[in-house]
Amino acid sequence: MREVTQQSIITFFFFFLIFFNLIIPSMAGDSIIPTKPLKDGKTLISSNETFELGFFSGNSNKRYVGIWYHKIPTHTNVWVANRDDPIINDRGGVLRIDNNGNLVLIDGGGNLVWSSKIGTNSTDSIAQIRDDGNLVLTDGTGSLAWQSFDHPTDTILPGMKVGWDRRKGPNRSMISWRSPNDPSSGDYKFYLDIHGSPQFMLRRRSDSVLIFRTGPWNGLGFSGVPDMKIYSLFHYEFVQTKTEAYFTLVLRSDVKARLILQPTGVVEKYVWVEQQQVWNEVWATSKDQCDKYGACGPNGLCNTSDVNVCDCLRGFKPKSTLQDWYLRVGSDGCVRKTELDCGGDAFVPVSGVKVPDTSNSTVYEEMSLDACGKACAKECSCTAYATANISSGRGCLMWFGDLLDTRSFADDGGQVIYLRLAASEINQNDEHHKKKWIGIIVVAVVVLSMLLLGSIFWFLWKKKSIKARWGGNRNVNYSDRSNNEGMDLPLFDLDTLEIATNNFSDANKIGEGGFGLVYKGNLEDDQEIAVKRLSRNSTQGLDEFKNEVVLIAKLQHRNLVRLLGCCVEEDERMLIYEYMPNKSLDTFLFDVKRNPSLNWRTRHDIIMGIARGIVYLHQDSRFRIIHRDLKASNILLDKEMNPKISDFGMARIFRGDHGEANTRRVVGTYGYMSPEYAMDGVFSVKSDVFSFGVLILEILSGKKNRGVYELKIHLNLLAHAWHLWTEGNALELLDASMDYSWSKSKAMRCIHVGLLCVQERAEDRPTMPYVVTMLSSDAVTLPPPRQPGFYTKANDLLPDWPSMQDQESCSINEVTVTMIDGR
Repeated sequence: MREVTQQSIITFFFFFLIFFNLIIPSMAGDSIIPTKPLKDGKTLISSNETFELGFFSGNSNKRYVGIWYHKIPTHTNVWVANRDDPIINDRGGVLRIDNNGNLVLIDGGGNLVWSSKIGTNSTDSIAQIRDDGNLVLTDGTGSLAWQSFDHPTDTILPGMKVGWDRRKGPNRSMISWRSPNDPSSGDYKFYLDIHGSPQFMLRRRSDSVLIFRTGPWNGLGFSGVPDMKIYSLFHYEFVQTKTEAYFTLVLRSDVKARLILQPTGVVEKYVWVEQQQVWNEVWATSKDQCDKYGACGPNGLCNTSDVNVCDCLRGFKPKSTLQDWYLRVGSDGCVRKTELDCGGDAFVPVSGVKVPDTSNSTVYEEMSLDACGKACAKECSCTAYATANISSGRGCLMWFGDLLDTRSFADDGGQVIYLRLAASEINQNDEHHKKKWIGIIVVAVVVLSMLLLGSIFWFLWKKKSIKARWGGNRNVNYSDRSNNEGMDLPLFDLDTLEIATNNFSDANKIGEGGFGLVYKGNLEDDQEIAVKRLSRNSTQGLDEFKNEVVLIAKLQHRNLVRLLGCCVEEDERMLIYEYMPNKSLDTFLFDVKRNPSLNWRTRHDIIMGIARGIVYLHQDSRFRIIHRDLKASNILLDKEMNPKISDFGMARIFRGDHGEANTRRVVGTYGYMSPEYAMDGVFSVKSDVFSFGVLILEILSGKKNRGVYELKIHLNLLAHAWHLWTEGNALELLDASMDYSWSKSKAMRCIHVGLLCVQERAEDRPTMPYVVTMLSSDAVTLPPPRQPGFYTKANDLLPDWPSMQDQESCSINEVTVTMIDGR
């Protein structure tokens, strides 16, 4: 009887185990350990039973590992592991931890399908589905090794950080499903763009067309999403530090909420309504025509309350015909009615708008609105400004060039931007403002006249002889320049500069070149300056000094070094600049100890800053200016590592449409000079383009062009880059010391543009405005590059000139290159 009873108990227990595994497969807990994998047919459930991890199928024979809500009757996926690598016709898949501590997905045949790719080298690793929907992998000590929150698919859950983590590299973004039943990567991507002022963008992946942008975070919400309000159940946070920039949704209760990028390209936010057992939409993109990116083109203003939807910003008119405009064809945008005059412009407020695209804007986090307006007014190419953080009233946003994707909100949404207009546009049909401005101008003229007279009186009193002070025996007559431009610069006393530089002591010396020496100085008001002192023994500095005084005094751009004044006293010739604490680009780029501090974003920003500075010289300044000596040592870096082009001693001005000249005195630096300039003395804007292309490749590689990088065939940097490009290995050019936060597509685009700029024939090279467009927009298709100039052995680059080993003696700082036929 006892044997029968024992046998019955064993049989009952056996069938109970079978029933337990068949009927309640999800009772496997919430974790995977090395000895306890998750098989297809079983699931894991978070401790509070909110989320479930397991295998699922769409309407197909493909199996995926995913996470979904456990108690919501409608199967709602929030994450998929192997979205682009499904298991096909096989229900024998297993999710387990391998011998390296990785979380891996294995199909029924034992093949690796998916992996977390971050081995912990721990035999005690644990994968756990947590109550917030995050699948985490920890090592034996409990330290986080990997988490699904760092690899979102089409859904953002509360607590997830969407955006950049510069320590880990990838941009955490959303990519839509291919269709409602196909979780493979679809055609839409929603991501945080960190260029300028960060903002979220929705882009179509097939052709890189930008569909929608949220506008930047303004302290309360995103500028273009005024209905993203703070609710009692949840709120939004945007965090930006040196190491990361991200957006997150924070819940204040146990409400279920999610942000999803639909296969149709619409971003929607839902909350679960328990009483009705439905997902309720609370916010979505693409609600109206004005949500479409750039619906009204450059300088247009989209307004759904307007009959025509599209209008122009104040001071602008439609670029296309009025008939097209009234037919709601506004994609061509608007152009100015009156061109700007840098010294006579003013700003008008435009309220209740989604601020223009901030991708190429400049942001100053702590600057007040008043200081922002003054800074924008000083930059002739600055077209608008606004407060970056409306909750604190601090921060400065400045736009340069056309204003894109601006819309008006009918309600109390949006914010204020201050738009730059010609004074005549502001004063038109407004006599009150006209009289006001006339009064201001009269007062300004009187004040300036008094200041001018006072300055002249002081100057005459201080100096016994103007002629003596302007050079005496050196016979330097600045009133007889070919450009006929007056020198509108403050004059510094020699005594003042001697005190500032500690009598030009060696301890204050920060640079040396063919021009002479450069010293750091501190004025009485603690302003730091850099003093460039023409050597008395120099035979090549006087003309360059005069040229720089004439040119740079007239230039105002955030990517050009600012000239504060000059000193022409006794036999001294000195230029006084703003001080750049990080010195020149070459001190970082070619120094093995400092090179790693140049991460991908910094290098990309430096490339873009230099490009915008050259565009200003070639196109946006009063005259067309060709620098002729663009090189790493002439790119200075301020404390935020912003690039500023310096040393205009070799620059040339072109008036009107003229853009090419020939010279018998070739000046510049080996390695940066274009072939037509180096060989024939012909220079143009395309000469600067060539130099910029060399700079791009040097910045990306961390190598000088004048080196040898493939010993077997003796290639310099340009030829080395070309060789890698033709072999399909272009990314090998990137500096190994750089972090891996770079985007493959952006890095390839930069290399591609660099090679386009250094093409041998000047007519093949792009113009600088087009270079900026190519670097800024993934939507622009790039032509294939042709062979670069000087594609020969490194020591045969210039066969008619001194060898590479002898070039160091051509000039103290490689500034002037002399052709054989003399100067």
